[in-house]
Amino acid sequence: MPARHPLAGRRRPKLQLRHGEGDRHHLTSLQGLVALSLDALSSVAYGPEAIAVVLVAAGTARVRLTLPVTLAIVALLTVLVVSYRQVIAVHPDGGGSYAVARDDLGPRAGVLAAAALVIDYVLTVAVSLAAGAATLASAFPALLPYLLETSLAVLVVLTAVNLYGIADSARVLMLPTLLFIVTILGVVAVGLARAHPAATVGSGVVSHADEALGVMLVLKAFAAGCTALTGVEAIANGVPMFRRPRVAHAQRTELMLGALLGVMLVGLALLIRRDMVVPRDGVTILAQLTAGAFGSGWTYQAASVIVAVALALAANTSFGGLPVLLSLLAKDRRLPHLFALRGERPVHRYGVLAVAVAAGLLLLAVDARTNRLLPLFAVGVFTGFTISQIGLVTHWARVRPPNWAGKALLNGTGATLTAVATLVLLITKFTEGAWVVVVVVPLLIALFTRVRHYYDEVARELHLGTLPERRPEPAAAGRLVIVALHRFGATTGPALSTALSLGEEAVAVIAATAETDARALRDQWERWDPGVRLEIVDSPRDARIRPLLEYVARTAARDGRPLLVLVPTVRSSRPRYRFLYDQGAILLAEAVREHVPGALVCVLPCRVHA
Repeated sequence: MPARHPLAGRRRPKLQLRHGEGDRHHLTSLQGLVALSLDALSSVAYGPEAIAVVLVAAGTARVRLTLPVTLAIVALLTVLVVSYRQVIAVHPDGGGSYAVARDDLGPRAGVLAAAALVIDYVLTVAVSLAAGAATLASAFPALLPYLLETSLAVLVVLTAVNLYGIADSARVLMLPTLLFIVTILGVVAVGLARAHPAATVGSGVVSHADEALGVMLVLKAFAAGCTALTGVEAIANGVPMFRRPRVAHAQRTELMLGALLGVMLVGLALLIRRDMVVPRDGVTILAQLTAGAFGSGWTYQAASVIVAVALALAANTSFGGLPVLLSLLAKDRRLPHLFALRGERPVHRYGVLAVAVAAGLLLLAVDARTNRLLPLFAVGVFTGFTISQIGLVTHWARVRPPNWAGKALLNGTGATLTAVATLVLLITKFTEGAWVVVVVVPLLIALFTRVRHYYDEVARELHLGTLPERRPEPAAAGRLVIVALHRFGATTGPALSTALSLGEEAVAVIAATAETDARALRDQWERWDPGVRLEIVDSPRDARIRPLLEYVARTAARDGRPLLVLVPTVRSSRPRYRFLYDQGAILLAEAVREHVPGALVCVLPCRVHA
């Protein structure tokens, strides 16, 4: 019989969870709808209006075509919801369009999808905040001169809430989201129940007939109305934030979003068709429909405030989805490693801050004017829609699961429709600002490519993943030295040699995450036989710092010798590249200094010249 392990049968100590740890601090399906879907749901405030603004150019009577155009958009919404439920199942680690394109179409398509999504997410924050500020100023004219200040103030609040934790932001957004859903469904139900509008608001018609009705005009209306579909992909990007089973929760949330959004769009289009609601100066079409349902009294004012708040808070979708996307890019070595760091709440803090800074700069550049942002809106997300569905077609053709041909046909149809919408948006909005997207996307692709190239050069120089040929030379020094390793490589030998020169005994310790093959690491170590014991500590939550810190604390408590913790790290010889490196070594060193009194900490830098 094999020898019984000395720890066999002993119960492992239960780790104490901190705030934000454990499944309780991930999203349920309803919380996911609140935290990740408000962008898509609130788009009913401007999607139907975008259709009507295009159609009214052919005459006020043509506004009746808003309903068939909306039905076509809802059909596309159905295809997208089914597609993204498939994306969630195929890519449960999140990433949405980026993950599909990277795995099924290759790295070039992946970085194109990532660049498009980054632009869309940042624009979602800016557009939502600017639109919310403008709508709030419509109800309270005193705020009109302070649109930028109002937008930035809400941005600061959202940033603070998301830094505290995504599940906590879901709780904050629960009431505003539910009020918005009830308000829009109330406008539809009460409006359809009335024979005639209860009240009319606004002044004269915005435009007069100056364009003939044709295929191009209908396509323009379809493409403009497709702005109502932005945000549908956010749930697929944020799957890791859901509770287990994550795929089931995320798919259920996607279905709830599609059903709610479809009902809202069709209901509002029915009211526009029946009451011949046309764009007017000073008010939105949604405001006209609200007055038609509730009258122009206090109910109208309250509904306007609810819509304004929902539009502002819709920016939270980007705070939920973009940090996850940035973390995936960082893990693929296309962005600095710090974007992959996740706090214990759990929050990708650097990703949240990046979203806030980018959106804040954009708002400052356009003075929080929605009309300057809308020409850029939706181009990025429809590029992502198209790429992800083409990627799924390729995936089904390669894997060939049961009924794969029907799935491929569905995704191919969706890809064709979204590609047409993207092309029309680019052509019709190019001179109005869409050219900026055409310029920024290649710049982001170049950034992702350059960062990946740099990390590849560093990996080759450090021989990452392999152990050095020379063994370290021991030297006694009267203390215990713990060497905190992240991966094997060119830094391992010098670190162990330094440790043996500083103490009478050295121990190498490495944290094993879910992706780590502990047996393979130990086999490599035993074949190398450096004369130093290797300890592999478990990391049940894929954290690196806390398991190592707990090991150091336990060792310090039971070993009476002086303790030195040696933390190897990588430094660039060029200052402009230093922000690209993983900050985990520095954070571990600071944690040991703070939580293990009496332990000496030494950070051992290894300089690279790539």
